[in-house]
Amino acid sequence: MAFESLSEKLNAVFKRLKGRGILTENDVREAMREVKLALLEADVSYKVVKDFIDKVSERAVGSDVLASLTPAQQVIKIVDEELVALMGSENSRIEFPSKPPCVIMMVGLQGSGKTTHSAKLAKYFKEQGKRPLLAACDVYRPAAIDQLRVVGEKAGVKVFEMGQINPVVIAREAVKHAREHGNEIVLLDTAGRLHIDEELMDELKNIKEETSPNEIILVVDAMTGQDAVNVAKAFDDALGITGVLMSKLDSDTRGGAALSVLAVTGKPVKFVGTGEKLDDLELFHPKRMASRILGMGDVLTLIERAETTLDEAKVQKLTNKLQEDGEFDLEDLLEQMKQIKKMGSIKQLAAMLPGVGDKIKDVDIDDNQMNRIEALITSMTPEERAKPSIINPSRKKRIAAGSGNTVADVNRLLKQFENMQKMFKQLGVTGRNQKGKRNKLRMPGRWK
Repeated sequence: MAFESLSEKLNAVFKRLKGRGILTENDVREAMREVKLALLEADVSYKVVKDFIDKVSERAVGSDVLASLTPAQQVIKIVDEELVALMGSENSRIEFPSKPPCVIMMVGLQGSGKTTHSAKLAKYFKEQGKRPLLAACDVYRPAAIDQLRVVGEKAGVKVFEMGQINPVVIAREAVKHAREHGNEIVLLDTAGRLHIDEELMDELKNIKEETSPNEIILVVDAMTGQDAVNVAKAFDDALGITGVLMSKLDSDTRGGAALSVLAVTGKPVKFVGTGEKLDDLELFHPKRMASRILGMGDVLTLIERAETTLDEAKVQKLTNKLQEDGEFDLEDLLEQMKQIKKMGSIKQLAAMLPGVGDKIKDVDIDDNQMNRIEALITSMTPEERAKPSIINPSRKKRIAAGSGNTVADVNRLLKQFENMQKMFKQLGVTGRNQKGKRNKLRMPGRWK
């Protein structure tokens, strides 16, 4: 994951500070030198790092901090606040005009993920109740139009195309089509190049002049490090971008570009791509990102991801079932696993919990284990899923063979499931209590 190395180094610095209790000015300055090195290794711009360290140091050596009861915590708080300021105090959203359509011009170099992320954005807006339209304005890259058609279909969004004619004409007609057919948003998937050249910029300028876009979103690959910041500056100088979409932030990248873009260009990161699926797109929240970097977790994003990916009806159905009779079978377990898999990898989700990310960084979490359990359960008959107690040795052999596992794997699953049922009983999630009254499943923050 992005920032993993940076987070690890910063947490090591802060751990040493906490261990000293009372801090001196030299302690803080030594810690700031280590923070500086960590940021530079994360590929953050040198000028950005210098300004950041100067601001933090100036605040951190003040008498209010050094004389406080918890000076180390105060220093961490200052670093957190300055990280947020570095990335933008507030998350920046798309500005919608009073009169639709909102024209969003997607720009970027070839290979940055522009076409895929155009579809991701379209799906994001569709789920907000809007009617987006994708426009195929890349007429040069082989199969670019076909690719947009495929991802558009997956996103459930109409694609406007006119073949390989002048892209300026396509952009103009797409906006006209959206106005006539009630599409509130038009996403123009423009052409990219392997590098910035005059021909590319002239074409983009012409599209901008013809369509007067409300937003010009630059898609940059986070894995390119400082090159991403240089690309952002070049596109901003030529077109006046309104924001950045950082793709591949889930990859093993140092992440420095996300920390440098606003400071170098003055334009915020608005969205981040966090995976290959069309649902893997998040609003960029500077405060939450700072919390992730400092190992404080990101519970709000975890909650939002749950709200957007979990099937509420199915969750409610299981909750009602548990409230009524306390029964939880293997079919229910299978359904819950499918719901969790929609949200992302287990390690990715666990890292969003405060205090957990640092503890699991060296733990080998095998997400394929869920796939193995799913294979075992799907190899069972409906009767076996409902009543695991009937699974005898011969049935275990059949289930193991059918799922490509061993009898030991079947036994392990059944034992784990048995322990899970016991846990539910201990929590009071059973049919009736000792007084004969029906228990209720209590969900924090929701059920009372």
